[in-house]
Amino acid sequence: MESIQVFVKHQGKRHEVELDPSSTGETFKFQLYSLTGVEPERQKILVKGGQLKDETDLSTLGAKPGQTFMMMGTPSSGAAALERPKEKMKFMEDMTEAEAARSEGATPAGLVNLGNTCYMNSTLQTLRCVPELQEELQKYSASSSSSGPDLSQFRIGGNSLDLTSALRDLYKQMSETQDGFPPMIFLNALRTAFPQFAQKSKTGNGYAQQDAEEAWSQIVSQLRQKLQIKDTTSNEAEAPSRSTADVSFIDKYLSGRFESVLECDEVEAREGGEEPVRGEDVFLKLDCHISKDTNHLRDGILAGLEEKIEKKSGVLDRDTVYTKKSRIARLPKYLTVHFVRFFWKREAQKKAKIMRKVTFSHELDVVEFCTETLRKQLVPVRDKVREIRKEEEDVTRARKRQKVAHKQEEDRQRELKAEGPADEKKLVKDKQAENKDGDAEMADAVYKTDAEYDAERAASILAAKQELYSLINPELAKDEGANKSGLYELRGLVTHQGASADSGHYTSYVKKQGPIDAKTGRRKEEDGKWWWFNDDKVSEVEAEKIETLSGGGESHSALILLYRAIDLPSAEEVKQ
Repeated sequence: MESIQVFVKHQGKRHEVELDPSSTGETFKFQLYSLTGVEPERQKILVKGGQLKDETDLSTLGAKPGQTFMMMGTPSSGAAALERPKEKMKFMEDMTEAEAARSEGATPAGLVNLGNTCYMNSTLQTLRCVPELQEELQKYSASSSSSGPDLSQFRIGGNSLDLTSALRDLYKQMSETQDGFPPMIFLNALRTAFPQFAQKSKTGNGYAQQDAEEAWSQIVSQLRQKLQIKDTTSNEAEAPSRSTADVSFIDKYLSGRFESVLECDEVEAREGGEEPVRGEDVFLKLDCHISKDTNHLRDGILAGLEEKIEKKSGVLDRDTVYTKKSRIARLPKYLTVHFVRFFWKREAQKKAKIMRKVTFSHELDVVEFCTETLRKQLVPVRDKVREIRKEEEDVTRARKRQKVAHKQEEDRQRELKAEGPADEKKLVKDKQAENKDGDAEMADAVYKTDAEYDAERAASILAAKQELYSLINPELAKDEGANKSGLYELRGLVTHQGASADSGHYTSYVKKQGPIDAKTGRRKEEDGKWWWFNDDKVSEVEAEKIETLSGGGESHSALILLYRAIDLPSAEEVKQ
């Protein structure tokens, strides 16, 4: 049947509507909802014989072209008024390359392999997952003492000899494209700063493959020297006149501190009065040493915290063996863990690879590696985090059980009502019997709506955040770049495929971040997937793929892990 053009008068306005005789009253109401903003359940449309009902067949109205209907009703107070969008919608084909690269769901840029440079590409992609690094790099400008002109204004990279400027410009250029980008300027800066990466291949064709861990260490060490930021962790209330001092970005966010004890293994030295030597050391990564007894990351880290050193004893007046035991006194926000998989094989004259499988987890608890003082500060927060997680799981399970029970009860009542009054009486008798048997609570259960559950959950989350925030140690709270719970989540990793450091292939995996909410400016929930960067090829993989990177052969195995401290509530979040 052909549509009929009719008019609907509502609050002094006359709306032109196409009425389809083959549809129902409900469809017609939704048409009017799009024009007036009045929800279908709040509409009263006057037709011959009364009000238009949802199930009414419009063909029975006998509507004629040009006929006018009256409608009454107003939008509910909670309904959003229909209005023109404040910002013009922009389609992908109308966006610039940079706008498309920053849009939600965009694939991040890969890096072109410029000839055995996968070691560098994988390192750069993993470091790029530190948002604070990208933010501070954009503020960086090379010092006047740096050699060479600053070419960043010409979009061909910054100071060609300044590694930090080159990294700043590279990350900016990568943020403006979804294609593979050739990191030529940065590669030149790396080879200039560290000539070892300019070593030629033994075959004479091009440059040699390099160790990604060495590239990581050299890049981080250069950033530690060059990238200075303002230290905002000082207490302004205690020292309002003191200006904020400069501190290395790496020292603030990626470096930790060991407290160590060096003691002679021989009893004679101790009996002779030789005292243990206590010291402190800064570390930029934890080493996971791999032996025949290493099965998990924890085993290797523990092994790395104790080492044997041969040196001369002043008491014994000869060389002897000492044991150095270290414990962590400061945990950085970002923790780098290095699997020590390569060793120098003299007979082969190359860095051979330890193939042993060593498992690692998506969440790392490092409390046991810390000093007693730091452990006491971390444990209350860590244990509260785990308690809150368990409570959330219990609430989620209870909600699912209630929904199932509610649906079963509704289905049962629907079936009995459909079968007639006799069965409804049976339902009443069954309920009375349940009450007598002591099951009154189940028989008369009150089922909460989703809105009630959400309100309760929001209140519970706020209370939990407030309690958790109150447990954070005040001294740790002042250190913005420190971990305050002892718990880390895996955010990125560099992998190696092959039998030696000087051959094979490096790739990296970075966990996807949730998209930014345009209204709040905060990131939404993550989907748990990862980006796999294989030079200029970028693909999305499931979290299960990460479980396969523990080693056990020449296939891809984790070499460097980058962990980030789990999120804790801030002062703003716990406010009412």
